[in-house]
Amino acid sequence: MAIVRRFGVCHRLGRVNAEQTLVALSDRSPKVAPDELISGLVPPPQFEDVSFAGYRTDDSEPSQAQARDKLEEFVASSNSKGLFGKLFSKGKAGPKGVYLDGGYGVGKTHLLASAWHANEKPATFGTFVEYTNLVGALGFARARDDLSQMKLVCVDEFELDDPGDTVLMSRLMRELTDAGVKIIATSNTLPGALGEGRFAAQDFLREIQALADQFEVYRIDGQDYRHRSVSEPADPVPADQLDAEASGLDGVVARDDFQTLLDHLSTVHPSRYGRMVDGVDAAVWEDVQTIDNESVALRFVALVDRLYDRNVRIINSGQALNKVFTDESLAGGYRKKYMRCLSRLTALSSQ
Repeated sequence: MAIVRRFGVCHRLGRVNAEQTLVALSDRSPKVAPDELISGLVPPPQFEDVSFAGYRTDDSEPSQAQARDKLEEFVASSNSKGLFGKLFSKGKAGPKGVYLDGGYGVGKTHLLASAWHANEKPATFGTFVEYTNLVGALGFARARDDLSQMKLVCVDEFELDDPGDTVLMSRLMRELTDAGVKIIATSNTLPGALGEGRFAAQDFLREIQALADQFEVYRIDGQDYRHRSVSEPADPVPADQLDAEASGLDGVVARDDFQTLLDHLSTVHPSRYGRMVDGVDAAVWEDVQTIDNESVALRFVALVDRLYDRNVRIINSGQALNKVFTDESLAGGYRKKYMRCLSRLTALSSQ
């Protein structure tokens, strides 16, 4: 059972008192029913109210407006087909979805979430990793059958990390599109190049090409709209000052010893990490250390993704957060995952 403590703390501005609820993620082991895993595939909180109309384009980058218009047309066309259109589209040759390719911060996730909101339901929205976790939790047949009932499947941050994922997702996408499901995916790697630098892609060219053939590709150019003024996470808090720093946080604060938290992650399926961090406003990590085990590091990446979805502020003692991965990890096959994680740790710790 989680230990929950409530106490009054002084707001940082010194004008109001706030009640802080202290919990520990390492005490949370959520149970999620299979149906809840599917129903939980919706846009994260920061994208719960976005729309195509709210997408701010850069006039100097016409590809942004073009991608928005193409995606809006795709959704409108999909909505107009209805049940008979879906049945008629089964087995039809040619692209069955849209693939948005572009760098960080050009609004791909905003557009993807806008498509989800505009499309007829049922529809799902999740990251590539969340879908692979779904298959791991439900089994391929159950995941395929449940997703086949969707009118649209949105896949954010499409990536292929190993041959197993390549074959798995290629097969899943083919079977979904054969069932008439429309798919929209985002990534900063063109679909024909997925997997490059991670494994012997040429050995899986057929699977990768079959995956690429499912999409019409639209490129989105431009600079990161966030133009962050910081490039590194906030400095760690000295251990003897962590209590004082943590007491200034409002809302639900999850405080954990870092190693204890990492150990706990191995006992919770990654498909449940979202539920584990639900309701948390800030996270406090004691004695952060460099992670030298790849499996542990990848679970940590999955946790940070779910924290980022919920805009959870992070403070920590111990190592700086940009030292959480080894140099070998940052130079290896999962480099893209780790670099994205470091970017997100920077954003969450610099609030």
